[in-house]
Amino acid sequence: MSAFATIPDDGQPLRVVLVGVGEMGRVWVEALENCPLVSLVGVVDLNDAAASAVSDQLGRPLAVGADVVQVASASRGQAVVNVTVPAAHLPVTTAALFAGLPVLGEKPLAATVAQGLSLAAAAEVSGQLFMVSQNRRYNPQVVAFREQLAGLGGLSVLSVQLFRSPHFGGFRDVMDHPLLLDMAIHQFDLARLFCGAEPVAVYCEEFNPPWSWMAGDVGAAAVFEMTGGGRFVFSGCWCSPGYETSWNGSWRANGQFGSAHWNGDDAPEVDPGGLAVAGGLDERSSSGIDGTLREFVHALRTGREPDGEVHRNLPSLAMVEAAVASSVSGRRVLFAEVMASALETALAVETRPEVAAVLRRGRSRTPR
Repeated sequence: MSAFATIPDDGQPLRVVLVGVGEMGRVWVEALENCPLVSLVGVVDLNDAAASAVSDQLGRPLAVGADVVQVASASRGQAVVNVTVPAAHLPVTTAALFAGLPVLGEKPLAATVAQGLSLAAAAEVSGQLFMVSQNRRYNPQVVAFREQLAGLGGLSVLSVQLFRSPHFGGFRDVMDHPLLLDMAIHQFDLARLFCGAEPVAVYCEEFNPPWSWMAGDVGAAAVFEMTGGGRFVFSGCWCSPGYETSWNGSWRANGQFGSAHWNGDDAPEVDPGGLAVAGGLDERSSSGIDGTLREFVHALRTGREPDGEVHRNLPSLAMVEAAVASSVSGRRVLFAEVMASALETALAVETRPEVAAVLRRGRSRTPR
């Protein structure tokens, strides 16, 4: 029996409401239009003109407004894609879930781990699917690299370097911890996928070069202890011109039977020390956002729990929060501490008794 409500396939595209039409929202408009499995029927944004502009752009009428539940009702929407800013993830997703609408949300799943726990509990109570779009997991090169690592035996060290020199402008130039909060979750999430393990503890240091054009610390070095005893090492800086890495990062893995490398842009390479290791390039037809969208629809049609289900994604957000906590405190931080503190915070502010009851049982703390 499925843990979330399904929507049987009636031969028609899934009717989807998009929330948020900023820069990333416009990317999702294109993805939704290009996917035959879905039909965009409504747009939600606090800016009415921006929402209406999507309808004009597509040349067909769409339900528009500032309230996701009202727009879904007016358009007979069956599901929601939430592309709002992280601070709005909790209220928008919660409203949709309790209105009987499954949600596909952009990363991070929430602004904090505490809010993530509340959303996981809300998904359980409502019986609706909440899936987080970690689109890099659908990169064919990621799939191939993961298969190669599986043939290397246990991993002793997995490392990634991310060195770029972007001039974003806007909020990233003034935010605290820009590299960790805005970018590193992609690499942290992939590390869990590649290692097949979960975080135990982390020590992290942040820094900002004297020539930095951003206010917050744009450099970081972190060592994560993972279950099974392996280590994941992240290092990067966003003020590093010259020899820039891929946005995916440059990866190296050392295992019992050999090593593997992926530069983030090309097919991964493996040196198995004479052993045969599987892992050719996966030629799947869907990758990136299209991959997450198709898996979301497949999950709703079949009841099969998707890779980005909220409970499964929580540890990736916790890795970010734990790394920041370690940097600020100057000490090694245990993930058990982070989750316990987040649970206390979530319970202190939760207003729905049924959600609080799930939080108290601790069910939403444990990835399934």
